[in-house]
Amino acid sequence: MLLVAVALLAAITTMHFAIHGAEVQVPALKGMTVAEARSQTSGLDLDLDVDNRYYSGDVAAGHILTQSPAPGTVVRREWRVRVSESLGPQKVDVPQTLGLDERVASLTLRRVGLESGLTAHLPYAAAAMGTVIAQDPPAHAQEIARPAVNLLVAAAGDDAPDGYVMPELMGLPVVSAQRELGRVGIQSTTKFVDAPVAPVGTGDAAPAPPVRPGAVTAQWPLAGGRVDQSIHVLLTVAK
Repeated sequence: MLLVAVALLAAITTMHFAIHGAEVQVPALKGMTVAEARSQTSGLDLDLDVDNRYYSGDVAAGHILTQSPAPGTVVRREWRVRVSESLGPQKVDVPQTLGLDERVASLTLRRVGLESGLTAHLPYAAAAMGTVIAQDPPAHAQEIARPAVNLLVAAAGDDAPDGYVMPELMGLPVVSAQRELGRVGIQSTTKFVDAPVAPVGTGDAAPAPPVRPGAVTAQWPLAGGRVDQSIHVLLTVAK
């Protein structure tokens, strides 16, 4: 019995070290260059994946902005750590693509270092089929987050739309937001929260206007994304 107990204890101890020996803590990568972060993670047998790039006025170009999992998270070796890379401050001017052919619009964006984001098609009799009728962010927008421009393209009048560009609903009365979504057959759910108290203005700055009860304070998906009738929109509304 003593030998069996010793063998069992040895097996449990071996399993404990085997399991925990295969686990590592995710390091803090924010602020590192991508090369430094890759070196750090490879030394821990973790896989680094740069899956997004954003403009940032605070983090220098080529450095890590965000990461997932968070620093200190215990994961197994060979776990994939996803990071976003800073592109530095926005230095490009968003071009005007309205009225351009979809392909020409994509080339125009790439020419200035921007990407074509989500593209949705909508029947629109007032424009030639295949031309851009809306874009997000708009031309000459400042302080954009991502180097991508979403396009809404005119389809033939008898085509069924394959999607829509999510409108900006924040600040609208919830009934108006629901009505706008309902026009294209998109359902929504509302979540009511306490209205935030606007801070008192200081110095020469005017005080911020209070949030009106019943106004949309947040939305998901965010404005500019592609949506269709299969997506349920969540609206956060001030009480």
